[in-house]
Amino acid sequence: MTTTADRASAQTKFKRAPSGFSAEQRASFDRDGILIVPGAIEPADVARYLEAVDRVVGAHDFEKNPLFIKENVVALDATLEELIDHERHVGFVYDLFGEMLMVHSTQVFARGRSSEPSNHWHIDGPRPLPYAVFTSRPLQLKIAYWLTDVPVERMANLIVRPGSHHEQYFDGYDTSEPAPDEVVLCPKAGDMLLMSSNMWHRVAANESDVVRKNIFLVYCPSWIVPGDRFTSDETWLNALPRERRILMRSYSYPYSHAKPPAEDIPLYLDRATGADRDPGVYREHVALDRRKRKLPDGS
Repeated sequence: MTTTADRASAQTKFKRAPSGFSAEQRASFDRDGILIVPGAIEPADVARYLEAVDRVVGAHDFEKNPLFIKENVVALDATLEELIDHERHVGFVYDLFGEMLMVHSTQVFARGRSSEPSNHWHIDGPRPLPYAVFTSRPLQLKIAYWLTDVPVERMANLIVRPGSHHEQYFDGYDTSEPAPDEVVLCPKAGDMLLMSSNMWHRVAANESDVVRKNIFLVYCPSWIVPGDRFTSDETWLNALPRERRILMRSYSYPYSHAKPPAEDIPLYLDRATGADRDPGVYREHVALDRRKRKLPDGS
């Protein structure tokens, strides 16, 4: 039987969940499907991330191909690796997915001058049966790090329709036709964006000489298929801190994505109390990996 001393000892190995949504931020996100956190990234970190992005981009010729995309970038660069579980954003995702949190994909996007938009109106995730068929809760959350200023329109701006995460159909799908309720985002370097996978969005053409650079971090529950890998390199994975290793969910047994191994539970301790379990819910004999864990909002 697990004793109080055993439990206290185990808890010293784990971290508390980082801070997530404020009540006001959560209400705004649930209503609009999007949340912008201005100035979330310190200028020194913006500079470090830009250097990392430039290492990933290398000698790409933007005149020949204005769009550069690279996936699974956290495994390519030590600076980007820290973003797997960075406290400036991972608490928001933990609020949505709790103990089943997983990195779905990590991407570097760089968009050079082009008279054509690089994509049309779309949602993220599956198309034949979108996530919203099954639940109104987003099953993917995109975190965008803005590393270059986008002060005006026609600079590869992200264009969104706030509140459209409740709509499974949109007549403008697969077009770049303006929508009456669209909002053209003009963020500053250092701003951070959270966006529901169910949000209808598109990207404008870049008619400027500025290469727009972003890091995108996409998270989902661990039982959804990862988007940019099957498994991770074992040497790299085993060198990661505990939380980062868990969030990559590189399991050799497929069903571990639905039933994580006991050593991966808990991912985080309760952010307020430091507890590794919800009090008064189960009898003491129920192991941690067999317990339902409430999300921070109590659900």
